[in-house]
Amino acid sequence: MSGRTSEPLLLPRLLGARINLVDLLAIICVLGLAVAIAETVQHTLAPLGVPGTDPIHLDPTYLPFYAFRTTLRMFAGLALSGLFTLLYGTLAAKSRVAGTLLIPALDILQSVPILGFLTFTVVFFMGLFPGRILGAELAAIFAIFTSQVWNMTFAFHRALRSLPPELDEAARGFRLTGWQKFWRVEVPFAVPTLVWNTIVSVSGGWFMVVYSETITVGSTHVVLPGIGSYVGAAIAQRNLWAVLYAIIAMMVVIVLYDQILFRPLLAWSERFRLGSASTESQRDPWMLTLIRRSTLARRASEGTRHMMGRLGTLPLGARPGMDRGVLGDGSQGLGHVGMTVLAILTVLALWRLWAYGQDHFTLADIAAAVVLGAFTLLRVSIMVALASLIWVPIGVWVGLRPRWGAPARLAAQFMSAFPANLFFPIFVFVIVRFNLNSDVWLSPLMILGAQWYILFNVAAGAASIPSDVLEVARVFRVRGLRWWMRVALPAVAPAYLTGALAASGGAWNAAIAAEMASWGDTRLHAHGLGAYIAQATLQGSVAHVALGMLVMAFYVVAFNRLVWHPARIFAERRYTLLG
Repeated sequence: MSGRTSEPLLLPRLLGARINLVDLLAIICVLGLAVAIAETVQHTLAPLGVPGTDPIHLDPTYLPFYAFRTTLRMFAGLALSGLFTLLYGTLAAKSRVAGTLLIPALDILQSVPILGFLTFTVVFFMGLFPGRILGAELAAIFAIFTSQVWNMTFAFHRALRSLPPELDEAARGFRLTGWQKFWRVEVPFAVPTLVWNTIVSVSGGWFMVVYSETITVGSTHVVLPGIGSYVGAAIAQRNLWAVLYAIIAMMVVIVLYDQILFRPLLAWSERFRLGSASTESQRDPWMLTLIRRSTLARRASEGTRHMMGRLGTLPLGARPGMDRGVLGDGSQGLGHVGMTVLAILTVLALWRLWAYGQDHFTLADIAAAVVLGAFTLLRVSIMVALASLIWVPIGVWVGLRPRWGAPARLAAQFMSAFPANLFFPIFVFVIVRFNLNSDVWLSPLMILGAQWYILFNVAAGAASIPSDVLEVARVFRVRGLRWWMRVALPAVAPAYLTGALAASGGAWNAAIAAEMASWGDTRLHAHGLGAYIAQATLQGSVAHVALGMLVMAFYVVAFNRLVWHPARIFAERRYTLLG
């Protein structure tokens, strides 16, 4: 090659590319986006309360600006979620010692209600940047982050733990180091599941947008410009037209980022499927075709792929056969140390909780919170069971038919993004009009956003069924109920349980909004722990918020440990080879 390298660096490749019309349009769009982001960042540095920062205008001409601000918060939270997922999920899956500590911690974190986080994080972030919008923005992004990250982390952890034996054997045969195996085998295997769960996690972030952009904790009331705060203002003013405008804006935003980002990502993730899950031919998304026609984008992708390839080939970590003998005894010792430290921390935490409880609560207060938690547990269990009966068959159908499933996926993605309080006018009106029981008829609000975790996880599990399994079932004419019991349900069982676990956690979180619905001055309550926490948050009673969060965390962790995790471990051990 006469001294020239075959893989130039990224910048020379871009500078040497010929710019075509697609490139020119892309450059204009990128520059426009950069200017809009710069203006938004500059706005976050402004002080709270300056003219034009706090009031929300219901004029629909403001919606494009509000939609852009909300979308930036959504993807800032998604970027943090992706980084957390890679670090936390990998450590929990790779280290037995870390896994014994991190997975229970993740259970507790996902069980803590997101609105409960706001009670404390608002004070923390606004204390970091006193009098600045940036503190409130970081609190909102953190709330969105907590609504996205747990599902992604659990899905990535499950994918790493369910790596097929043949892939592990291939990595050993090629003597890949731990670093090389992670980037060249494990991450590619997890990509389809991670992409599917990223989509539903973004939808989960939309579900919390209203509450993250309109923050009320006691005397602290912060309103950030966005679609969520627009919806909150419309509901407070009983403006149905404004609610309709918000729905249209949400629809436009969801369709745009689905077409521009998620459809190309899904098409790209298909190359990492283990085998071919479907024989149906699919056309490439128009955005992916457009990117391939762009010289700059093609050169950039080649350079990025080259750099990532070099990163994945670094000889870091131990090779097969070296790690067990060297690290075996040390790992066991670290396990004893970790469990000892955990036991000490647990005793200290229980002591502090006991001291705090004696100062702030009576036994009657604690008993009341426990009883309300039992009511909410019953609602969550019934709603998850009903959602499973509906969405498991639909998820299998969507996963096995990518061409016909794409419109269904987009519809589910759109519906899952609806904040629960968009439905408050309907539920409140019907309950008041027909004098219905709020304890029963407010319950569906808590599953509206959480049910989609089941659909997306089951669809991802069905799409990962190897084609030879489906072909064998077809050859032996396994049909009807027998096909569901012998092929479909066992194959999607690990994915379903991951989705059901996330749906259960999402329903617990949504209980804070669902058990206390309002439309203008009309407010309905259901007996439950969610309404208890929501009321304490509005009153600024940090002690009662903490009690409600502690009781809710206890219920969720206990139910996860006694029901969901044993079922998921059983499904992973018995049915992973099918899925």
